[in-house]
Amino acid sequence: MKRLPLFTLLFALASVISAAAQAPAPANVPTKVAVIAFQAAVSQTNEFQRDFADLQKKYDPRRQQLKTLSDEIDTLTKQLQDPGAQLSDSDRVTRTRTLDEKKKRLDRDSQDAQSDFQNDMQQLYSSLAGKVGALMTDYAGKQGYTLVLDTGDQQNATVLYAVPSTDITKAVIEAYNQKSGIPAPSAQGASQPAVDAPQPAPSH
Repeated sequence: MKRLPLFTLLFALASVISAAAQAPAPANVPTKVAVIAFQAAVSQTNEFQRDFADLQKKYDPRRQQLKTLSDEIDTLTKQLQDPGAQLSDSDRVTRTRTLDEKKKRLDRDSQDAQSDFQNDMQQLYSSLAGKVGALMTDYAGKQGYTLVLDTGDQQNATVLYAVPSTDITKAVIEAYNQKSGIPAPSAQGASQPAVDAPQPAPSH
């Protein structure tokens, strides 16, 4: 009775080895390689351009507030540096203190605005990158590509040369625009250069 488990194990192993030996060897699949500048593909879609324009509008009030504060600092600085200004000692001390406070506020608000903007940009890019990546995979499969390399990845760039005909960046952009149904930016927006997509935040 104690030998039954060992016999069962040996029989199972023999069956697996036999099945593996009878399985057909995988056929040699011809390699068809494509390249894509993936970040550019994402950032040049109509959807990204539209959402980026909306993001800029969202931050316009904060940008204007920062400009107003910066102008106030310039005015105070000129007043304090003007040799002809008739300022009492107490007035000069008060204005100097006000200037320092405004400078600190400008620095703090600028950092906050920059951080918030970068976070929103990262979310915008990541959300769209997933959808463009899915379309790219589907497109590559239908076109018979067995490997797609990212020429725009500066951290892991390995492509030193590629025939232009293997670049599917434009084709993927056009395919995504057609699928999304989002029209191209207006003439005013089209005059602006395409924005660069943010680099993914490094993992810690």
